Amino acid sequence: MTTSVSNEEVSVAVAEPASPLAARTSQERSVYRIKHTLASRFAFLVICVAIVMSALAYGTVHYWALALFNLGGLTILGLWVVDSWRLGEFRVSRNLLQLPLIAALVLGVVQLLPLRDAAGGALNTFSLDPNSTKLVIVQLATLLVYFAATLVFIDTPHRLHLLVRTIMIFGFFLAIFGLTQSFTSPTKVYWVRELNQSTAFGPFINRHHFAGYMELTISLPLGLLLAGSIDKEKRLLYLFIAGLMGVALVMTTSRGGIISLVAEIVFLVIVTAIWRSHGEHKRISRVKRVGTRVALAAALIVGLFAGVILLGGEFSLNRFIDSVNTDDPTTGRAHFWSVTLDMIRANPILGTGLGAYGVIYTRYDTRNGLFRLEQAHNDYLQVFSDAGVVGGALALMFVIVLFYRGFDRANSRDDFRRGVALGALGGCFAVLVHSFFDFTLHTTSNALLFLILAALATLNGRVEDAPRRRRRRSSTENQT
Repeated sequence: MTTSVSNEEVSVAVAEPASPLAARTSQERSVYRIKHTLASRFAFLVICVAIVMSALAYGTVHYWALALFNLGGLTILGLWVVDSWRLGEFRVSRNLLQLPLIAALVLGVVQLLPLRDAAGGALNTFSLDPNSTKLVIVQLATLLVYFAATLVFIDTPHRLHLLVRTIMIFGFFLAIFGLTQSFTSPTKVYWVRELNQSTAFGPFINRHHFAGYMELTISLPLGLLLAGSIDKEKRLLYLFIAGLMGVALVMTTSRGGIISLVAEIVFLVIVTAIWRSHGEHKRISRVKRVGTRVALAAALIVGLFAGVILLGGEFSLNRFIDSVNTDDPTTGRAHFWSVTLDMIRANPILGTGLGAYGVIYTRYDTRNGLFRLEQAHNDYLQVFSDAGVVGGALALMFVIVLFYRGFDRANSRDDFRRGVALGALGGCFAVLVHSFFDFTLHTTSNALLFLILAALATLNGRVEDAPRRRRRRSSTENQT
């Protein structure tokens, strides 16, 4: 068995052709004639099922749900091995977004290294909570498996279309479920489980995390709409799907979610106006393109808030406005952040340990020291707290590579591919904005979908439809 690494356009190893014409023909065949084994099909199915089930299982925040999630990751690894055995080669991707995740795993292992104290006594570790660090390493490794598998097994335009439709359809029905539950049983999850210390929405224990999930799912229909990748007769349908997701988000009363949704729409309006469709003629001025996008975005926002008012969601809007006028608009976050900064100063290089925040917080709390806080309500501060400057550099590297490669893929001649790339970047951008106020990426389902969108934004050219001329040539070659 050989190991084959995907380059910018090809994922399976091919013999080096003898001439440029043969090279072009070989590349076309590798792009449009990819062999799918039964194991590959099941691996793709597991990825789609994981997106759905991780959200329905309370966002996968409980140990039993995490165990099933990890079992899904092991299943993918097994199917990956079978697929490699059937093909005679092991397929991996060169996508640079995998490197920060792998480095984060290495950092977690380093934090667990046993070290003796200055007096040569008992063994200690860099992590101040080794057990939590071990759990985070396992969870991060599983997320890496799903991410790497998406990069490998989403290898045709057909699979790209299926995955995008799965996310949009599931997001649409999840929004309906969340709205229905909020009207009929707002204090319970699945109309059964009563919550005392948090406000649920849909299957999520925390309404802010539901809002974060909607930010990710709404990005794909919005991106396809604003990029002009949808046929005219389907645009109203996509607008309705996006609008319902937006209404569900606003109904959560999550201020961070509402701010992030507006930021997402503005981001997509700007980038889709810049990235002109190859089908648009030069006679269409940039002013007209911007005007069209702005009008569509304005119609969406107006329709969204009109829908909220129509459904009796004035409380959501009033809460958003009234909270600005309170004595502490941050609702305690300012204090949390100041304590987190003290934790960062005390452990600047490697941090306190992945997942150690909840245990360490009480040591630095300047109030009574009895209040336990699991998360910093700011993912950026918590990255520096848990992983130090090293972790912060890895997170920054991930974001830079994501947008650099994503914008590069947005130059595709395939309209659908371009819309998906820009939409996925919009969803990631929204969550990155939301991360200033909450910890939505600490929910496994949200982290998984975030990585799936990152993969969709940076997938190589295998998922792009061939131009008509090349497709006809490939068909002729197949007949001969």
